[in-house]
This record gives sequence, structure tokens and C-alpha cells, in this order.
Amino acid sequence: MSPTSNGSKVALVTGATRGIGFETVRQLAQAGVHTLLAGRDRAKAVDAALKLQSEGLPVEAIELDVTRPASIEAAAADVARRHGRLDILVNNAGIVAEDHAAVKPSQQSLQVWRDTFDTNLFGVVATTQAFLPLLHASPAARIVNVSSLLASLAAHNDPASPIYDFKNIPAYNASKSAVNSWTVHLAYELRDTSIKVNAVHPGYVKTDMNAGNGEIDVATGAKTSVSMALLGTDGANGGFVHLGETLPW
Repeated sequence: MSPTSNGSKVALVTGATRGIGFETVRQLAQAGVHTLLAGRDRAKAVDAALKLQSEGLPVEAIELDVTRPASIEAAAADVARRHGRLDILVNNAGIVAEDHAAVKPSQQSLQVWRDTFDTNLFGVVATTQAFLPLLHASPAARIVNVSSLLASLAAHNDPASPIYDFKNIPAYNASKSAVNSWTVHLAYELRDTSIKVNAVHPGYVKTDMNAGNGEIDVATGAKTSVSMALLGTDGANGGFVHLGETLPW
């Protein structure tokens, strides 16, 4: 029996073989959502899915590299064939490329900017475009774009903000600001549909991406993505939130 035949929602989480993405899959599956654990390396995605299946959770692996159009299209076709719709898309995949902390923003390599935007922005847009027909097939789809407080221009310009001096990874910061802008534009486009689109800040989470230097655990870091993925009909559209708090753009 497919998940669509027994009434379960179907979710897809990109960049989900570890860290916040993996925990987002776990928490969605614990909530009864049939969740597709997407990773660019199929073997790693399968291994991660098997771990959650061993906990009795409704998880399956899917190969999806957000930087490769052919991979995105193949994944969308696979979901269409298996499930016929998608209820939740969590655009979690992201990278911090080789920004150099000791180098001024104006001196960062152009290749770093290109590599960062290729995954963090263009990958989000391309994945969303490919899955949008399946999201329209859902009675009330949700799109969650994983952003960061580091995307906030208001916070960066506020001397009292904890990120005021955090200007050493400009390509990452700017890519997430662009994700926020994409979120606003897409939410406006879909404002008269049942689809809701929001950006989330997970928090400063202890993950491999920051060598474990965060302030909160991964389980807490996944909570905002999960809550926005399961948002009710009266929930926000076009917001930027963290654990229920609206953040400044």
C-alpha cells in the first residue's frame, strides 16, 4: 500500500543524510508523515533511511543532488510515479563553501560565491520548480526553506545584534538572504492557493557544518522546520521564523 492510499502525508527533505536534515526526517516520520530522505549519494541516503526504518519509522531513501538538473528531474519523476503528489517539501540542503575567515568580504574568491549560490539558492529554486506540480496536487502543501539568522540584513546592520560582527562568510550569508527573498516572491505567487511557503532559522546548531560549535542540539534545530512543515490552514505564509518567533528580514 502506498502512503497516498492510506491517507498519510508525503514529505521530501533534501540534504537529509545527516545533521538537521536527518533529524527533520525523523521528527516528520514520528508525526506519521511518510518521509523521503533525499541525499546526493544514494548509498548514504539508503544507509540513513535504514537507520530510521529500524526505529519503525515510515522513511524511504531517494537520490537527489540539488546542483544537478537531471538528478532533480529524476527524483520528481520518481515521486510522481510512486506517490502522485507531494505534501511537504523541506529545502534543507546547503553548504558553507570555502569562505576564508581571515579574508575581507570584497576579497573572497568569486568561485566560492558561485559554489555557494549554486547549492544554497539555485538548488532551492530548481528543486522547488521541479516539485511544484506535485505540491499543487496536494490538498494543502507546505514548502519550508531552511535559511539562517545570518540572512537577516536588519540583524547584520544592528550593532546590538549577536551577528553584527559575523561577516566572515559573506557568500553563505548573502545566499541565505537570497533564499529569504525567493521565499517572499514564491509565497506571493501562491498566496491564493492552499500552499504555504516559509523560511526558517534552525538556530545555532551543533553540526558537522560548524565543527560542532553550535549552541543547541540537532533535535531542537529541526523543530522549526518540522513545525512549519506541519503548519495548519491558519498559519503564516511568506514568513521568516525560529521556534515560533518572527525574525527581522
